[in-house]
Amino acid sequence: MESEKHIQIAVIGVGYLGRFHAQKYAAMEGVDLIGVVDVDRQQAEAVAEECSTSAYTDYTKILDHVDAVSIVVPTIYHHEVASRCLESGVDIMLEKPMTTSLQEADDLLKLAQHNKLILQVGHLERFNPAVLAMLPLLKNPLFIEAHRLSVFKNRGIDVDVILDLMIHDIDIILSIIDSPIKDIHTVGAPVITQLTDIANARIVFENGCTANITVSRISMDNMRRMRIFQPGKYLSVDFN
Repeated sequence: MESEKHIQIAVIGVGYLGRFHAQKYAAMEGVDLIGVVDVDRQQAEAVAEECSTSAYTDYTKILDHVDAVSIVVPTIYHHEVASRCLESGVDIMLEKPMTTSLQEADDLLKLAQHNKLILQVGHLERFNPAVLAMLPLLKNPLFIEAHRLSVFKNRGIDVDVILDLMIHDIDIILSIIDSPIKDIHTVGAPVITQLTDIANARIVFENGCTANITVSRISMDNMRRMRIFQPGKYLSVDFN
């Protein structure tokens, strides 16, 4: 019996998060991590040595040799890098947030569909064990309160806190509330960076459910928690 073909994969961008992608691929069965890419040569070489693979500084050099890539570059470069990969026939695992604008996201979706390629966005909180344990207990949620607070870190600040942190809770809530959105109220403010660092969104759904989401990347402590109220039941989910 012929052995199953291994997936040839590379990681583009191996900073803080990209290094984790490379480590996971290096340990996976059925996957060959053929290289890691970073504009910082020393960083690329360090991660390549750790994961027993090759280091590159130009991602275009590996596109003819891979089936798929993880793209873990700053969000402002997602559209540029992902477009080039899709045009080269490469499937993509794209770190969240998908892009900096809806237009760029729609453009990537059309490109992936046209080329019949996989374009998956890394909303990993959907697969958090706490979320998976919560799903069977849900029955007609009426009110959701979510807090995602983080101490300030000098990374991910090329986008605002909505795309950096709130996107996780928005994704989870939209995946569990099967109803169109009726109304959205938002407030936020820049405090340390030039972009919004703290924000609140109140999302009202047509089925009557309301979600209140608060996020901050300038807090004194870390918190990732969601509370869900439904008839006869109250669920509290700690994502940590």
